[in-house]
Amino acid sequence: MPLSKDRSSTKTAESQTDSSQSFFGSFLQTVKDIFSDKGVFLLLLIAPIIYGFFYPWPYSTEVVNHVPVGIIDQDNSQLSRTIIRYASASPQLDTQRFVDEQTAKEAMWSNEIAGYMVIPTGLEQQVMSGKAASVSVLGNGGYLLLNKNVQTGFLKAVSTVSAGIEVKKNVAQGAYSATAAANIQAVPLQIVPLYNQTEGYGAYVVPAVSILILQQTLLIATAMLIGTWYEQRRHSTTMRGWLGRIAALSMFSFLMGCFYYGWAFELHHYARGQNMLGSLLFLLLFCPTVATLGCVLGLWFRQRERSMQILIFSSLPLFFISGYPWPAHQLPEFLQIIRWLIPTTPAINTSVQLNQMGASVSQVATGFYALAALWVFYFTLLMLIRWYGSIKQRDAWQ
Repeated sequence: MPLSKDRSSTKTAESQTDSSQSFFGSFLQTVKDIFSDKGVFLLLLIAPIIYGFFYPWPYSTEVVNHVPVGIIDQDNSQLSRTIIRYASASPQLDTQRFVDEQTAKEAMWSNEIAGYMVIPTGLEQQVMSGKAASVSVLGNGGYLLLNKNVQTGFLKAVSTVSAGIEVKKNVAQGAYSATAAANIQAVPLQIVPLYNQTEGYGAYVVPAVSILILQQTLLIATAMLIGTWYEQRRHSTTMRGWLGRIAALSMFSFLMGCFYYGWAFELHHYARGQNMLGSLLFLLLFCPTVATLGCVLGLWFRQRERSMQILIFSSLPLFFISGYPWPAHQLPEFLQIIRWLIPTTPAINTSVQLNQMGASVSQVATGFYALAALWVFYFTLLMLIRWYGSIKQRDAWQ
């Protein structure tokens, strides 16, 4: 009787081992481990939801308006007062007067203003006599958005006043007012933003950063889970077992991607859903690619905490070299090569083009090909690490 019990328990253990090595058995075990591991669960499901609520919040106003600026009027003429009135009426600017330029510089150094305009002495006299005249606009280049508003706001004000002066000159020379106004701009320029219609910063940056959030949360969570299995000596499995693990991890990230595409972008009124089917196909390829890379890194780090310590600082460099915030061809040649080993490089632009711009799958096929090639590359590395680990284990037993 004891012998038969031992044999039955051995068979039960073997059957459980066999089931955990299968695709579905490994899939179910991974899902169970995700829900039982608070750290992994927090990163994989809770963190993307929190990011979806709070990351876009600081950019909710979208367009920067009422930037504090200074004006130094050294001319004190009718023309200078007109320029100041138009600048003060601009929604982009919140103007205040300064006596001299040194006082305005000190205010800019103390962040009281973001820039200032100097109207030089004799401006009206130069304009009326037909001589070349100009005003100076100085902005704080350390804040790109504020500096842009300072320059654009003052430019619109000065351009409007200049156009009015030209119209008056043409009318004085005998032209009809309508003809004089039309001659100011022989070829009218009309700028119409196609995709980011508000020209807001949030609508520009959040859809791209959301892909980085999906990658980093899935990458760190996967590496942590694999590191935990390695510490518990549960990391070894078959090829089907690894595919089951990758599928389970990808499933959760896919749901978070649908959360961003279907609800988060809708909540913040970003351009979205232009090619939803293409976006879902993108997620079906992107998520397994990142999960596979996470498995490779988890086996490489071998420790749960190390994955968090290393990967948490990689977000900003990965976003920078993706080619979205800065032109890729302006990067050093070494980075232009290395960046194609990271999923976000093809993924960010592919996602934005599909979901925000409405591109077809064929138009962004290069991004799909790149992600597919990366998945094959990562999975090959995973199998090589698995093979090398089995050899080492076999040698240790011998």
